Amino acid sequence: MTILVTGATGQLGTPTAAALRSAGQEVRAMSRRVGPDLITADLLTGAGVTEALTGVDTVVHLATTAGAKDVQVAERLIEAAQIAQVRHLVVISIVGIERIPLGYYRDRVRIEELVAASGIAFTLQRATQFHSLVAKLFDVQRRSPVLLAPSIRFQPIAVTEVAERLSELTMGDPQGRVEDIGGPEVRITLDLAQAWLRASGLRRRVLPVRLPGRVFDALASGANLVSGEPYGRETFEAHLAHRSR
Repeated sequence: MTILVTGATGQLGTPTAAALRSAGQEVRAMSRRVGPDLITADLLTGAGVTEALTGVDTVVHLATTAGAKDVQVAERLIEAAQIAQVRHLVVISIVGIERIPLGYYRDRVRIEELVAASGIAFTLQRATQFHSLVAKLFDVQRRSPVLLAPSIRFQPIAVTEVAERLSELTMGDPQGRVEDIGGPEVRITLDLAQAWLRASGLRRRVLPVRLPGRVFDALASGANLVSGEPYGRETFEAHLAHRSR
């Protein structure tokens, strides 16, 4: 089985491609970059995409434009995958996107719809926010005298654990939308901010804030959380300790 991973040099693509290779799979790592062991192709222009998909059984779609043109990218990939008669399309998405009125999330909903209507057998995995995204909320405030912490909860998960899950799904049969996954703990942002301060060796006042609007209301209601048993094992503190090494 030949597996194509789009966005293979990205935050999620890199460990996913590595996990598949460790499991003995034949992986084509697709990226707009040029480099050793990379298949260079551009899903925005279409350059190299047909060649990248030739002989591919399964596509793991992890490429992103940070939201600006993700729907366009998905449309181009699906069209090329249909022509190439790809057997299995594996896609990552985000927990709660239909309940949180963000533009980026609306695009993710549209991508899910395109995948479901493509006629290609697929597996769709939704996950909660990565530890790195939550940490970034505080990283950008490093020089601020006060650390702002929105009064919401997160259930952050390690990107490597999402990669492991995607690897397992990719090597199996198409399952449609599978059960959502999240990190091991549901934490209020105030608590996560204090953990970040301890790991950073900083002393700051943490100020909880409540923001107006439907997006904040949806997050405050827990739309971004997963019910039931957690999938992830790595805590936010473990992530912070690991990145400081």
